[in-house]
Amino acid sequence: MHPAIRSACGALLLALAFASSDVVRAEESTASSVASVDLLPPEQDVSETVIELAGWVVAARDSEGFPFAVIDKAAAQILVFGGDGRLRGAAPGLFGSAIGDHTAPGISGLALREIPGRDRTTPAGRFVGGYGPSIDAGRVLWVDYDSAVSIHPTATGVPAERRVERLASPSPDDNRVTHGCINVAPEFYEQVIRPTFERGGVFYILPDKESLAETFPEFVRSRATAQSSKGRRARSARR
Repeated sequence: MHPAIRSACGALLLALAFASSDVVRAEESTASSVASVDLLPPEQDVSETVIELAGWVVAARDSEGFPFAVIDKAAAQILVFGGDGRLRGAAPGLFGSAIGDHTAPGISGLALREIPGRDRTTPAGRFVGGYGPSIDAGRVLWVDYDSAVSIHPTATGVPAERRVERLASPSPDDNRVTHGCINVAPEFYEQVIRPTFERGGVFYILPDKESLAETFPEFVRSRATAQSSKGRRARSARR
């Protein structure tokens, strides 16, 4: 197992200690079989924020039993979880070429060539998505239909964009190239994304510029409460 994923699994179980014992036992029973598909470069770490957010989603049942993904634009990573909280896979992704978290008004009605460079963002936040029709690409997995953001396999597309090469690069620094959609390797899409989200799911996209408190206020409040409680327990343990 990828060392970053192994670390994520252990930390996720620790985060779940704040959840009900039933949830914790369910996670413990499946921990050995997580991350069946792992395409992250060996030298990459998974951030503590991603791990804590995933733990909170399960502990708070924020995805309401649906599968979910935690997406880190800065690290160009996608971690996918089943409705049971089990980590099903992790992979690099390609994201909007513009740094930012906003969605420009009316962008869903524009052709790709008409989208200004500044608005080619992958928006941040919590999105409930699922498969549905599109005008030019058939049935696609919409992350956010209103902003026309979807997840799809990387294609050669425009050769000058070098999307396949960018995705294979061990560095996240060259993964900002799309018009706002999220690209993953075709094998990851077929093995993990498609079967996991066939009936829909929830997508948590970390921000580029906005604060976590603006993007995921309930998570930030919960984390602050947990840290405060941990500090009180540590102080009361002194003799």
